[in-house]
Amino acid sequence: MIILALDTAGVDCAAAVYDSGRDTVLGEASDMIGKGHAEHLIGIVDRALDQAGLPLSDVDRLAVTIGPGSFTGIRVGVAAARGFALSLNVPAVGVTTLEVMASAQRDKTPHRAVLAAMDAKRDEIYLQSFAADGSSLDAPRAVSVAEAQAFAAGFDGEITGSATPLLKADAGGDHTNRFPISVVARLGAAASPDAGKPKPLYLRGPDAKPQAGYAIARRV
Repeated sequence: MIILALDTAGVDCAAAVYDSGRDTVLGEASDMIGKGHAEHLIGIVDRALDQAGLPLSDVDRLAVTIGPGSFTGIRVGVAAARGFALSLNVPAVGVTTLEVMASAQRDKTPHRAVLAAMDAKRDEIYLQSFAADGSSLDAPRAVSVAEAQAFAAGFDGEITGSATPLLKADAGGDHTNRFPISVVARLGAAASPDAGKPKPLYLRGPDAKPQAGYAIARRV
């Protein structure tokens, strides 16, 4: 199965073409642009397809990050994935950025539970914990820094994401919300195609529906 994976949820604009049968990334392209995903995404997709040596018509499934992250960026990626899926008559699935970050961390530290934590600003943190096998232990949510610190204090595992320095006093190095687009592709390949159309996951504000978003994340 050929997967076209898209990520516009953060500072990166990225795409990958992945062959799930061979567990091989055939082509990928990524630019750290910050803003302007709508103007850059099609060019990024073209670069990934050219590197893979495949036409868009060979794609069997779309995978896209659904958030949390940039409000505008997420909408760009989700709209593109749904548009490609409609034109190709193939499924599109969504994966959360927290899920992707945790999976990327498990590649570095296998057999360890992971707490994915993104600095949401406004004294809040986007948070979700995952078992060593990748299954989610709780719902993605926006909590205060104090609440996140209390949760992290009792968490036995790795912490990843831009909020790591807020949760771990001895956190060193560069902590960001960036991840390889190949992780999105692999999670998309493992997702159920029956999850329905991917939808942006908003964890705060009037449109925030953590439990609905969690259902999406669990099904993929």
